[in-house]
Amino acid sequence: MTLALPPTSGTEQWTDARLLYALEEVVERELDRHLKVAKEWMPHEYVPWSDGRNFDGPLGGEPWEPEQSKISDVGRTALVVNLLTEDNLPSYHHEIATLFGRDGAWGTWVHRWTAEEGRHGTVMRDYLLTTRAVDPVELERFRMAHMSEGFESDNRHSMLHSVAYVAFQELATRISHRNTGRLSGDPVCDRLLARIATDENLHMVFYRNLLRAAFELAPDQTMRAVCDVVTGFRMPGHGIPGFERAAARMALGGVYNLRIHHDDVLQPVLRFLKVLEIGGLGPEGLKAQEELGLFLDGLDGEARRLDERLAARRARLAAREAAAGS
Repeated sequence: MTLALPPTSGTEQWTDARLLYALEEVVERELDRHLKVAKEWMPHEYVPWSDGRNFDGPLGGEPWEPEQSKISDVGRTALVVNLLTEDNLPSYHHEIATLFGRDGAWGTWVHRWTAEEGRHGTVMRDYLLTTRAVDPVELERFRMAHMSEGFESDNRHSMLHSVAYVAFQELATRISHRNTGRLSGDPVCDRLLARIATDENLHMVFYRNLLRAAFELAPDQTMRAVCDVVTGFRMPGHGIPGFERAAARMALGGVYNLRIHHDDVLQPVLRFLKVLEIGGLGPEGLKAQEELGLFLDGLDGEARRLDERLAARRARLAAREAAAGS
């Protein structure tokens, strides 16, 4: 792989501006690859419009009632969280456009990513309202509250922190969408979220490959960025009203929890990049690599304990249901 600037020693400090310039060629190549494999799809084709009818209000339709929804409780909770996360797209665009710029290959990617992500919020909201899966008034109030707060990334330390974060976050989003669809109880919802998850996977590949190139250029700085991101990771929807409660329901329901985060999000990206095997690091890189290894060991232990608690809880629920049915 030929980069715009030659690799340097792991101890040399790169500025964001120099890294953006050095990685421009990689961005251009990854953008070309993305455009070749990304398939056009139409959000309106995934919405069961024939299920729709007017709500109460100016059009005098039927008020929303919980029993009108045919998706599972955990599916409803996860769909609302996922949609409200997508709703903050204007803030995300502002963040990455400010960081990566609006010109050249970087700018082209920023706008393409934003356009693709925009479809996700559109189709999810259309599905939820058409199928009456959620209370439309509550959903709109949550949207207003969440977007009024804006969004400020936890990873503003450097552009490497931002690239590292989205490499993991895009995969986390893909996993969350796929599990939500499978657990929703509605084949239409499952198909829709599988389509969105395909986009998210392509976005993950773009950023993951960019992160690989960053390791070649600035291994120490990139290792520190990956360590900081992994140890402090939060999903971008953490500011949603009631997020902690919703996240607990999603964890219990198997949509997204520590085990999934460790096994299906962190480990695949780290293994692909061989992060814990990278040699030739300077003191800062070695320190970050060691911190990362220790953190992953601890996270695996936490996930194991959570698995045990969830298994015990499921056993208690099954026993209660059996007793109630006897």
